[in-house]
Amino acid sequence: MSYKYLEKKAKKLREDTFSLFIKKGEAHLGGSFSMIETIISLYEVILKKKDKFILSKAHASFPFCILLKNKGYNPKIKTHLELDPKNGIHCTTGSLGHGLPIATGMAMAKKINKSPGKFYVLISDGECQEGTTWETFLIAAKHKLDNLVVLIDYNKIQALTTLEDGLPLNSLSAKIKSFNWSCRQVVNGHSFNNLIRIMKKKNITKKPLAIILHTTKGKGIKEFENDPVWHARKVKPDDIVIAKKYLKIK
Repeated sequence: MSYKYLEKKAKKLREDTFSLFIKKGEAHLGGSFSMIETIISLYEVILKKKDKFILSKAHASFPFCILLKNKGYNPKIKTHLELDPKNGIHCTTGSLGHGLPIATGMAMAKKINKSPGKFYVLISDGECQEGTTWETFLIAAKHKLDNLVVLIDYNKIQALTTLEDGLPLNSLSAKIKSFNWSCRQVVNGHSFNNLIRIMKKKNITKKPLAIILHTTKGKGIKEFENDPVWHARKVKPDDIVIAKKYLKIK
């Protein structure tokens, strides 16, 4: 199936996000650009009326807020998100490891009330170094929260270094499965065909579901890809020159 129209949306979202980085004078570019295809897949194809999405890795909030504005919402554009349900933000997030526990409580409430809909939570691979993440995996498995889907942006780079040099997450899928979760992997987390096919696949296990998305930090600007410095930095004039080789910058 062709998703050319989504690829155009992804390019435009990267352009608008970089332009906002210039305007705001700050950029969590790496983690923002690694999740572009994921959030577009969710909001254009996957999410149903009763579903909700929580961005736990809220340092990458700029493209998410732009996407929400394009959908008719009016969120405040900030580095970290504050609860604003009427504008599509269902959880205050910022410090890593908070979004998943809160979403798990919400998913449990839906189960108790027999309410329809799923919770989708996008977390960073760095959040998989947080104790709250693994505690939540235990709780969600115990309560058989098959209405909870955790998307892991596995770009393998964190604030100052690679995961391998920082705190490795070897055999991540096996670790998650050992906590009695279902787990899938998207080998190319920038392929709409791969993302949508795996996310659409029905979960018949009655277990919560984790999907590991193998992505590239800084995807879309070759010179910035897989460079830890782009986890967070100010945009410099030379950076704009480089970005203009790949994006139409305002």
